[in-house]
Amino acid sequence: MSEQTMPRPTAWGELGAVAHRVEYVDVGGWRTRCLVAGEGSETLFLLPGTGGHLEAYTRNLAALAASRRVIAYDYPGHGYTTLTDHDLELPEYVEHLRGLMDAYGVQRAHIAGESLGGWVAVKFAVAHPERVDRLVLNTPGGTMARPEVMARIRDLSQAAADDPSRERVRSRLEWLMAHPESVSEELVDIRQGIYARPGFAASMRHILCLQDPVIRARNLITDAELESIESPTLVVWTSDDPSGPAGAGIHMAERIPGGRFELIEDAGHWPQWEQWSRFNSLLEAFLRPSTPIIDS
Repeated sequence: MSEQTMPRPTAWGELGAVAHRVEYVDVGGWRTRCLVAGEGSETLFLLPGTGGHLEAYTRNLAALAASRRVIAYDYPGHGYTTLTDHDLELPEYVEHLRGLMDAYGVQRAHIAGESLGGWVAVKFAVAHPERVDRLVLNTPGGTMARPEVMARIRDLSQAAADDPSRERVRSRLEWLMAHPESVSEELVDIRQGIYARPGFAASMRHILCLQDPVIRARNLITDAELESIESPTLVVWTSDDPSGPAGAGIHMAERIPGGRFELIEDAGHWPQWEQWSRFNSLLEAFLRPSTPIIDS
């Protein structure tokens, strides 16, 4: 059964039966909002996309936290973490993740990142290979600089932050999806509340610095960086990703020595949301190699 014909889970409702906590952790002066679920000897960090927040993973936490500790978090300048008064480039996101791992006493972890999160995950794996077990790059950013996509992200995101009406917030979220109806009213409520925070519009301008061609160019992922990744890596792309063609993901997987590519059909930039069952089974099989992949 396709996720599009299944009853759609709510965001926070999915966590009703899952032991979890939301807490704030100081990381280098950033009051960082984290959601922690599950327990075990392994830890998985979940990284969202540009302008995103930890709720992007609420359809995945129950499955992924069944056999390990999972930590989803809001970046600096994002969600309910401290807003930023300066441009945020990749080294700062990488340093923040390192500090967050230290704060939780985690020496080595799995890292899964979506969009900007995949970009951060690659840069982190290059800078700190000894701290990464397995790597999941979910519709990752950082290898392309397509002017029309950068302009679309910048325009939709800033418009929603400047005027966090339901219409503008919904337009930003619908850009992420293959199916507009995937954007639930609850998801609009969540993001509208974040974007309406005092000062968030200014923070968004600094977040969006990576959509500037000059700034983006000095932060892009190089083939040499991909070729230096030591961790087994799963690259996930989709049939309807608005950020670019699946060939970009195939290229990444081919360049990474331990890379593997998987395509998720009938999803846009958020396969973990639109095709959550398929996404969850892929990650579980990859993080626990003895677990078979289940087609949905």
